[in-house]
Amino acid sequence: MKPLAPLVALLTAGLVLLLTLSGAFFTMDETEQVIITQFGKPIGEARTNAGLHLKLPFIHEVNRLEKRVLRWDGRPSEMPTKDKTYIVVDAFGRWRIRDPKQYFLRLRDERSAQSRLDDILGSEIRNAIARHELIEVIRSTRDRVPAVDSSLVGTNEPAVGRLYPIRRGRPLVEEEIFTNAAPKIAVFGVELLDVQFKRVNYNPSVAQRIYERMISERQQIAERFRSEGAGEAAKISGQRQKDLQTIESEAYRRIQEIRGAADARATEIYAAAYNRSPETAAFYRFLRTLESYKAVLTNDTTLILTTESDFFRLLKHAAEP
Repeated sequence: MKPLAPLVALLTAGLVLLLTLSGAFFTMDETEQVIITQFGKPIGEARTNAGLHLKLPFIHEVNRLEKRVLRWDGRPSEMPTKDKTYIVVDAFGRWRIRDPKQYFLRLRDERSAQSRLDDILGSEIRNAIARHELIEVIRSTRDRVPAVDSSLVGTNEPAVGRLYPIRRGRPLVEEEIFTNAAPKIAVFGVELLDVQFKRVNYNPSVAQRIYERMISERQQIAERFRSEGAGEAAKISGQRQKDLQTIESEAYRRIQEIRGAADARATEIYAAAYNRSPETAAFYRFLRTLESYKAVLTNDTTLILTTESDFFRLLKHAAEP
């Protein structure tokens, strides 16, 4: 048994030495930065270089912090705008640890940092939303010219569906939130990189009224377009009727001119044909008399004529062989 005692002592000493050496070294990754604490208090500055590092075993404790950019994802919150419209805003941001020692003293871990970001950013977002109209929060086009119906200029009618001008726009509202929140967050050793809106929704309790108002406005616009279209249609129809009457009257005048010219030419031809000799003239008078008989005499016609009447002359001799 006595020869084993030195071996056990040697093994024990080796084990203690191994534990001591293993506790004196630690490694750091590229994504980490380390705060060394002694009995809970930071010792020296933060270590930010990756690789193998030394510390006092059993006395110093390694506190690893994230070096990469971290994400803050806020909870959707209901808040009123300047025009008293309640909306639900869902925002997010990015941040990183700029001063590890200050961060460790004030916050200790990422969970505490996220909680503090919730308080500060949530408050600044609420204040910014309350200072601006709804259109400023949801639209990003700052230089848009407001749409005004030219037909309503100079009248007392309200401009239905008018888009009001944007003085700032969503990017500048987000920048305002960032500018106000960054100094308050910097005291914790945290650098705020940006803040953006992820989603903006109407409050469910007022969404239906908003949709109804939008539908009503669009119906008014559609009704005005219909009335304007009906007026234009009536104007076009009236002009069409006027043009049709003008064309018909012009065509009737032209027809009468052609008929008059044709009748004159026919009369001239008849006159030239029947005035060639006394016989043709007598034959022409005979034909005209027969035509007048045909036009006047019917089964219901009763005539009282004298024997010297020219109209009776042919009837008088009609029975003669």
